[in-house]
This record gives sequence, C-alpha cells and structure tokens, in this order.
Amino acid sequence: MKVKKADDSLKVPQREKIKDSLTIRSLKWTEKQKQFIELATNKDTRIIFVNGPAGTSKSILSTYVSLLLLNEKKISDIIYIRSAVESSDSKIGYLPGDANEKLQYYNLPFLEKLDELLSRAEVDKLEKDARISMYPINYSRGMSWAAKAIILDECQNSTKKEIITVLTRLGEFSRCFVLADPMQTDLPSNKAGGFEDLFKLFSDEDSKSMGIYTFTFNEEDIVRSKIVRFIVNKLKSSK
Repeated sequence: MKVKKADDSLKVPQREKIKDSLTIRSLKWTEKQKQFIELATNKDTRIIFVNGPAGTSKSILSTYVSLLLLNEKKISDIIYIRSAVESSDSKIGYLPGDANEKLQYYNLPFLEKLDELLSRAEVDKLEKDARISMYPINYSRGMSWAAKAIILDECQNSTKKEIITVLTRLGEFSRCFVLADPMQTDLPSNKAGGFEDLFKLFSDEDSKSMGIYTFTFNEEDIVRSKIVRFIVNKLKSSK
C-alpha cells in the first residue's frame, strides 16, 4: 500500500482569491517596460525599487502587474499607498468631506490607472469586493500583508522610516513596488527623503538573492509625450 506523503508546504493565512477573471487591457509597451513586466511577474521577485522621471509609466506598470497577479490568483488584493504630502510650493487648504473623501484626492492617480486598464464595471466590482485598498503610508503600522500586491507610490515624498514601515509589513507571497521620481519631491528642506538611500542599499547581489531588485527608467524611457521628455531633459541639463 502506497503511503501518502505528508503535506509539509508552508501554510499562510490569506484571503481567498477572486473567482471571476478580469479583462485587462494590454497597452503598447516599450522593450524597457516589457523588461520590467518580466521581472515583476517572476515568481521569485518580492520587492522592486523603481526610480524614474515623470512619464515613464512607473505607476501604470505596477498597477498592470498587480492586476495580472490578481487575475492569475497569485495574490488576493491590491493595496495602493502614498504619503499624504501637499505640494512644497503651495497648500491646498481645507478639503470637504469625511476622511475617505479627503484621501480620495491623493488616490486619483491610482484610480485613473485602473480605468485605463479595466472597464468601469470591473473597477466598481473590485472596490465593492474590497479587492483594492488605498490609504496614507502611516496607516500601515501594525499590519501584516500575505499574498497582496503593494504599490508604494510617490516615494520621493516618503522618509526612510516610512518606507521601512511598509517593507516590514510584507508577509509570504506578497510583492511590493516602491516608486519614486526624486526630481519631484515635495518634502520640506528640513526633512530628508529615504528612497535614494534605500535604492542604493538594496542594489546588490545579496538583495537579488532574496528577490529584491532595483530598476531604473531614464529620460529616454518617457512615453507620456514628447513635450514631457523635452521638459525633463531641459530641467536636468540646467542643473
């Protein structure tokens, strides 16, 4: 009689995966963007620090990959996080509504990307089923995320402590995309951002062996428009 082998695989408490399939629009990706998608969907990848100027599709690529992972039932939820930092040059003042309504203004970039990639009906269903969550970075303390995709956006506005808080929430089977454009920081001059130091810290072979990668988009990777590419190059050359 054949003895059944005991199941010694890792048991991780996690939410059940989605039952329905999403119809995700595939955009016309560049070769560099395809490289990012390949790295981000690799089963061994856990964290990617993504550095790049405006218009290089950092946010939509991370949203696209997260939706792919959700569709393939490799994760159960998508969490979008960013620092609730106002412009360094002007304050927006009082915002009407409750806490969720106030924070919606900070979540508009993510909602815009979802609308580019999914139908409105699918976005509404994901929201109704609480498959997508959006909140400020300081709300993540004390949480533990298993089998989730975390998009930490606008990290040029996050301190090292804030980024580390998010990274240390990661449980098994989760993936995290840490996105930043250092050119567009809104932090006050007396407050240091943490992205660039952490990007350098994890740019080594030891980090890669743990599934942590760094990825850089440059000015030539800007696809938003020719005018944005011109502006970014002009600003960079003027320094």
